[in-house]
Amino acid sequence: MGEASVKTLETRTDLSSPPVTEVEARPGGQRTLVSRLRAPRRPRIWFEVLLIAVSYWTYSLIRNAVPEQKAVALANADWLWGVERSLGIAVEQSVNHAVDSVTWLIVGMNYYYATLHFVVTIGVLVWIYRFHPGRYAATRLVLFATTGVALVGYYLYPLAPPRLMNGQQFIDTVLKHHTWGSMASGNLKQMSNQYAAMPSMHIGWSLWCGLTIFAVASAPWARILGLLYPTATLVVIVATANHFWLDAVGGILCLAFGFAVSRAWFGSLPHRLPRHPEPAGPHPATELLNRFRR
Repeated sequence: MGEASVKTLETRTDLSSPPVTEVEARPGGQRTLVSRLRAPRRPRIWFEVLLIAVSYWTYSLIRNAVPEQKAVALANADWLWGVERSLGIAVEQSVNHAVDSVTWLIVGMNYYYATLHFVVTIGVLVWIYRFHPGRYAATRLVLFATTGVALVGYYLYPLAPPRLMNGQQFIDTVLKHHTWGSMASGNLKQMSNQYAAMPSMHIGWSLWCGLTIFAVASAPWARILGLLYPTATLVVIVATANHFWLDAVGGILCLAFGFAVSRAWFGSLPHRLPRHPEPAGPHPATELLNRFRR
């Protein structure tokens, strides 16, 4: 009799529960449009490849379309060099000459500068996409916002790299050693804006890679390598006379802006989001396209 009473009570409890509406039953049914747009979703490979390709093409187009104000860029370089001297950190020329004296080392740095900037960045994106899909959109937004604000810096503050300064005896290591270490040197220099050194996206992107690996990776050796990568990149950009120390500071500030944008949109830093996205229903853009197809 006791068991029957319990069953009856359970049945009544179920029956007395408020009915679930169709809107509530759908994933994300009660969410606002903004919250649905913010919800992390499993990325689609074809969309990500297309988005990254178009974004990088647009970035390169805008960066190279910024007027090459040679006189202003050289004047800014002289001023920045003077600031570093007053701060006691103007050692770029000494580093440039010291590393250039070791041929195998500087040649390796030339190729490092030309390749890892892209290879490691794409590799980290692929890694996050594959193993941390719930954090991918937020991580990608950091990178995109960082790169976007850098374009503003190129436009507002044209800056010549140390190797193009007049009378300072910096060595263009790519030209000297005949390596294809930079699109800003040699036969490829006409394809790239020569005076877009501030901020340094080699630092912005490498630090993005390093912090992402450090925050998400579980293996200690991977986290250590993550921190070593932007450190090595800093040495490379100075040794090859492509950037000043303060260009690196500009890249760090751009990255801080990128993290701020991502946190404002997703409400959390990327590494604090769930590793795998929760079901959030179809994306509002997908719903809109489906409506037009009907």
